[in-house]
Amino acid sequence: MKMPPPPLKAIANPSVAVLLAAFNGSLWLKEQIDSILLQQDIDITLYISVDKSSDGTEALVDRMSSDDKRIQALPHGEYFGGAGANFFRLLKSIDLAQYDFVALSDQDDIWSLNKVTNAVAALKANHAEGYSSNITALWPNGKNLLINKAQKQVKWDFLFEAAGPGCTYVLTKKFAIELQKFIATNWDAVNRISLHDWLIYAYARANGYRWFIDPYSSLLYRQHANNQVGANVGLSAFLVRAKKVLNGWGLNQSLLIANAVGLGTSPFVSSWSKGNRLGYLSLTSHFWQCRRRLKDKFLFLMACISLALVPPQKKDNKVLKS
Repeated sequence: MKMPPPPLKAIANPSVAVLLAAFNGSLWLKEQIDSILLQQDIDITLYISVDKSSDGTEALVDRMSSDDKRIQALPHGEYFGGAGANFFRLLKSIDLAQYDFVALSDQDDIWSLNKVTNAVAALKANHAEGYSSNITALWPNGKNLLINKAQKQVKWDFLFEAAGPGCTYVLTKKFAIELQKFIATNWDAVNRISLHDWLIYAYARANGYRWFIDPYSSLLYRQHANNQVGANVGLSAFLVRAKKVLNGWGLNQSLLIANAVGLGTSPFVSSWSKGNRLGYLSLTSHFWQCRRRLKDKFLFLMACISLALVPPQKKDNKVLKS
């Protein structure tokens, strides 16, 4: 599928660190890396952290890094159990101060040639510190679908959803360094959170950093059985997410994130943090400010009502492993 042209003029040749988390990705990794290294008008350094794999991903990364000095492989052998923990390792380990921007990458997408330059231009034009974009979901049979994440941001959306897929995220040096300090200082709390992209967006919004969500689709977002999350499309995806909401997982993660970013004692969070019927009913009065997409606002409202009627059993706050 041909990507649409970028709406903004890019800034020439910034230095960009791309952080890629991999796990059993040998089927798709080379095409993803090729699309990263072909990025136009930027100086790329690609850092790859591999969750201990069984399909030769480590060997593939080692071969590619030996062939191209722009690819840097972090030491292999660690088990992270999910993309979130792997990205936290990357964000903590790399010297981000030497780069103008930091971008995140999955192992199985295909970036448009101007993905990063468009993001850099959009960050500057919108005086933002964080960037994400729409995506085009791509299935093995060739079907593709634009996934719109660029609805207007609302007061509390960052506590209940990410800004979009983390593979579209591009961060300024200023914000990336502050995020790195936050992750290092709050390492234990951060690693109880499953979704890195949700936490990054929440940290930005909670600390007054401007975030821009671009309607431009910057990549092909491959859909397959090994996706940890995948595009939120169709009945099966809805049922998976509905289960996580109704068993309390979603609001538990919201609370972990609120506590991590310093909002755990705010009046809004305190009103529902105990996980009881009154708390869930309190959330219903704020449903319009908790999700961006119109459909999701009403699904959130229905979920809060359902939880108020049948509160989930309390569980310990462990990170969900995939």
